[in-house]
Amino acid sequence: MSEHLPHPGAVDSFVRARHGDPFSLLGPHPVEGGVAVRAFLPEASRVEVVDATSGFVRGNLARVHGDGLWSGLVQGEQPYRLRVSAPDAAGGEAVREVADPYAFPPLLGELDIYLISEGRHRDLAQVLGAHVVTVEGVEGTRFAVWAPNAQRVSVVGSFNGWDGRRNPMRVRQPSGVWELFVPGAAAGDAYKYELVGPDGNLLPWRADPVAWQAERPPATASVVPDPAPYAWTDAEWMARREASQAPDAPLSFYELHAMSWLPHEEGATPDWERLGNRLIPYVKELGFTHIELMPIMEHPFGGSWGYQVLGQFAPTSRMGPPAAFARFVDRCHAAGLGVVLDWVPAHFPTDAHGLAHFDGTALYEHGNPFEGYHQDWNTFIYNLGRNEVRGFMIASGLFWLRQFHVDGLRVDAVASMLYRDYSRKEGEWVPNRYGGRENLESIAFLQDLSRAVKEVAPGAMLVAEESTSFPHVTRPADEGGLGFDYKWNMGWMHDTLHYIEGEPVHRKWHHGEISFGLVYAFSERFVLPISHDEVVYGKGSMIGKMPGADDWQKFANLRAYYGFMWTHPGKKLLFMGSEIAQWREWNHDTGLDWWLLDAPANRGVQLLLRDLNAAYRSEPALHVRDTEHDGFRWVVLHDADQSVFAWLRFGRWGQRPALVVCNFTPVVRHGYALGVSQAGDWEELLNSDASRYGGSNVGNHGLVTATEVAMHDQPASLTLTLPPLSTLILVPKA
Repeated sequence: MSEHLPHPGAVDSFVRARHGDPFSLLGPHPVEGGVAVRAFLPEASRVEVVDATSGFVRGNLARVHGDGLWSGLVQGEQPYRLRVSAPDAAGGEAVREVADPYAFPPLLGELDIYLISEGRHRDLAQVLGAHVVTVEGVEGTRFAVWAPNAQRVSVVGSFNGWDGRRNPMRVRQPSGVWELFVPGAAAGDAYKYELVGPDGNLLPWRADPVAWQAERPPATASVVPDPAPYAWTDAEWMARREASQAPDAPLSFYELHAMSWLPHEEGATPDWERLGNRLIPYVKELGFTHIELMPIMEHPFGGSWGYQVLGQFAPTSRMGPPAAFARFVDRCHAAGLGVVLDWVPAHFPTDAHGLAHFDGTALYEHGNPFEGYHQDWNTFIYNLGRNEVRGFMIASGLFWLRQFHVDGLRVDAVASMLYRDYSRKEGEWVPNRYGGRENLESIAFLQDLSRAVKEVAPGAMLVAEESTSFPHVTRPADEGGLGFDYKWNMGWMHDTLHYIEGEPVHRKWHHGEISFGLVYAFSERFVLPISHDEVVYGKGSMIGKMPGADDWQKFANLRAYYGFMWTHPGKKLLFMGSEIAQWREWNHDTGLDWWLLDAPANRGVQLLLRDLNAAYRSEPALHVRDTEHDGFRWVVLHDADQSVFAWLRFGRWGQRPALVVCNFTPVVRHGYALGVSQAGDWEELLNSDASRYGGSNVGNHGLVTATEVAMHDQPASLTLTLPPLSTLILVPKA
């Protein structure tokens, strides 16, 4: 046998696409008498090896297997290229020169490989996935994917005819990372991975878990991203971000679904530019501080609203390329708006092109369905106890904060992560190593995530959607907490919505549902959420929940509730459409009913939200001591018969207090006396019953005077007229 010819067994394994070590067969191999060069080029009719610098022919390759394996002996070890002749569509012959992928050394460093295995690679997105690079003067794309149990991994794509035999990859043991530099593969090329599982069977093509870009659904391939960095203009915003998101800052989140916020126009598809043109000035005008986006990571099923994520590093292609999303964030920052993303580390869908049994084994998920399958959502649960999976998810969170300058992550479904028996029957869950129900691996993951965010993206915030009484969610991880900055107050939301949905005549029997939230309001740093979950699945819209004999009472109830919410301790969150009192439930396929703003009552609610945000932001007493007991004091707590509540909010020394009074009945209360913190004139800063909002305009003519008559444990008192179904905010006159 000639020295340049490969072993027949290796050739047979390769052409059957089962060879796991392509570099032992393909590329240059020193042999007696020269260098054996081998390449798999099934379309070729002639292959020459030419000097990479001079272009001189250094040797010819011969077809040694009918499927397209070529081999030959050449002289010298200098860099070379392959000159390939092949029939063209016109019946002639086309000639092209290509670099040999198997002539290049490994590209990933040993430190990268080590950190991936340890789950501590903070820049995982820069190492795994597809990256356009230049190696030894040759332009191409470096592909890398983690698949430790696969027998063979190939990258297939538009650059190689989707043939798994063309570009099998090199495995870096013991990490199980496969890599390959493919000369000529460029930005915009579609690709997937073809894997042979540990049992020798070919698996369905997989999308890249660390892809930065994907095809527009229903197509499922990954896309080589444009390597050009985005030119950010938000340095001023980033410099002051930490202070603007601190516990003493006013935070008011406008939550939305990016694909359905814009009106649905015939022939128009949603994109970040169109959305930004309308959304950014709208949210700024309403006075919200942040836009919170339901998951915009790539997801196969639009009906999941993004919560079944497969592209943990890829903005959805439904809205445009990654650079378009970066520009959207940049424009938000220029307008003084922060951007928070919903992020889903708890579970992932079972789609065949995704993470499920990625290399033929339970790799990203637990193998035991009592740990690894979420029966509520028909999804798999990440195995966060595995180093590489934990590192993958932490790197995903950091990627959005660094690559796209987002200002925070709202972590979805935290409760499902914290408990091994979450939504499971007895005998259908696996206890932790101590026999308990707490998910110790997930707890450690969340703590590690919070530490990493503080280290890598200072000023960014983490917000937990956590619906249980798990302790210390917002305590720093190094002090035994989970390390979140804020937690959604789900208990407050459930109690107060139940109260406001009831008929006013019955509210006196449910008085404690309004006040109970203050029992624990300062145990965590809370966000008060009226989110998308409250306006779907038959729950009705916010205005639809309101009781009342007529529409006037429904709108008055809603305005009173929003006034209560905006003056209660805690940051604020409101889902799109709720600010215009949309009657029907939200539907992601149809967009919002913007035409409702032609009605004075709906526009009045929108105007009230604008003024509430303005008061919330301008009056320090309404936000600077959100997390401090001494920043809140009940004035009237026990007037259940009249369903009246009153309280004082306090700022720092020298900042004026605010008095809030809620009347949750449709009865005007004349001569209602209550205590205040100081004598003198108090001005009516906001009255939710004002005619400008669609109310009856009952009130106090804008001003009342408090006298030095003690009441309700306060040194002074005043007398008010309480409008029906209303919230009043009064402050000492400047």
